[in-house]
Amino acid sequence: MKEPNLELKLSLWIEQDGKLYLGRGLIMILIRIKKLGSLRKAALDLKMSYRAAWGKLKQAEERINKSLVQKLPNKQQYELSKFGEELIENFINFHSEVENFALKKGSEIFGEIIEKDKKRKL
Repeated sequence: MKEPNLELKLSLWIEQDGKLYLGRGLIMILIRIKKLGSLRKAALDLKMSYRAAWGKLKQAEERINKSLVQKLPNKQQYELSKFGEELIENFINFHSEVENFALKKGSEIFGEIIEKDKKRKL
């Protein structure tokens, strides 16, 4: 009998009053804005509409009550605010710690090495 190939997959988000506060989708948008300098290019890269990306960003800024991006003067480009940069770093570190704990615990419980999904990148 073939040994099963087990993969660990996590969906991790933070809610406030039953509404999404922070999750992978927003972090992915912020990472792409940082890399590409454009909300429109970030949306295209994530295969989502500009309107959807803009909506997620604006809703997040309202919930968090802080600016995550700022528009560059004289341009249609964006850069992340200091808080936006910190948010990415903190969420990635948080996600990584939770994932490492889950991998360790999964191996203890199932007695096998469980790998994380290598295809999925934050």
